[in-house]
Amino acid sequence: MQARSGGFSMLELMVVVAIIAILALLAAPNFQDSIVRNEIKATLPLADIAKQPVAAMWAVAQAFPKDNTEALLPPPEKIVNNQISSVAIANGAINITFGNNANGIIKGKVLTLRPAVVLDAPVVPVTWVCGTAEAPNQMTVQGVNNTNIPDTFLPFNCRAHIKAAQ
Repeated sequence: MQARSGGFSMLELMVVVAIIAILALLAAPNFQDSIVRNEIKATLPLADIAKQPVAAMWAVAQAFPKDNTEALLPPPEKIVNNQISSVAIANGAINITFGNNANGIIKGKVLTLRPAVVLDAPVVPVTWVCGTAEAPNQMTVQGVNNTNIPDTFLPFNCRAHIKAAQ
């Protein structure tokens, strides 16, 4: 009988390559989800332009602007960047529409930031509720949520959290 020399056989190498390919296929969707989430997070600072006048109107009049004009902002299609095609105010809610060079998964989709307030204590500052997330305790969310981005692509602070049964 002849002794086997050191090294790997072609069959062993093919098994290793197959295992690596399977692991890569399992990781690819999570990697893409992460890329889209990071893109959404990077665009959120543009909404700060709209947050300030909305919160200021609440502080002064306990009401929210119905649109960009009432908030003294440019028209929605003028508030843009590389990933966002418009930022529109609708009764206090800020609707961010993705477009321009946004990832194809979210192009044309909307992310809504809604103001949350303590109705009987207007001195409490406005808190912003992103996407499908719930309002903090003791606060009431105003405006309509038009978010149509699937939860898997939303940043974690923009997702509804499942509460454990008590």
